[in-house]
Amino acid sequence: MGSAARTSTVRRETAETRITLTVDLDGTGRAQVDTGVAFLDHMLTLLAKHGGLDLAVEARGDVAVDYHHTVEDTGIVLGQAIREALGDKAGIRRYGFFILPMDEALARVAVDLSNRPMLVYQAEVANYMVRDFNIALVREFFQGLANALACNLHMRLEYGDEPHHVAEAMFKAFARALRMAVEVDPREGGAIPSTKGKL
Repeated sequence: MGSAARTSTVRRETAETRITLTVDLDGTGRAQVDTGVAFLDHMLTLLAKHGGLDLAVEARGDVAVDYHHTVEDTGIVLGQAIREALGDKAGIRRYGFFILPMDEALARVAVDLSNRPMLVYQAEVANYMVRDFNIALVREFFQGLANALACNLHMRLEYGDEPHHVAEAMFKAFARALRMAVEVDPREGGAIPSTKGKL
């Protein structure tokens, strides 16, 4: 793939949110995140570390209403940035998967950078609240990301009870799966990883 930098900066402004996000797929796990939603900041910091990417996010949203728009739109912008940073996807592994334990929780994630958006998300818990954050919004984050990145993304909570652990397991498992999928595969020789010749 050469030495071209796999980075992107995306800005999105709506009546509900203003977001600026920069991603470097070949980073070292550094994160500088300020979304106005503390739990989302925590999850994005984990994503950067375990995804092996550098991430800078500044977001302002209508959090006085609730966290929904900020969480969803941040997922959209992250998906757009990753897609732009990947370019034509020449030489990448394309597929990634990970099974991740987080104390009593176990999450399974598989991703295909296929240019076909699809999210399958299965996670049921008895308690969805982490302080004032409803972890049902984790699905909204990844729906926005999958649509904008145009990937197949399958996420399943195998089991787990504590909502913080559940959300953390899902984010970390995604990060590890993404890290695998965007990795340059020397056996590809810079080719597009598809018999179609294009992704």
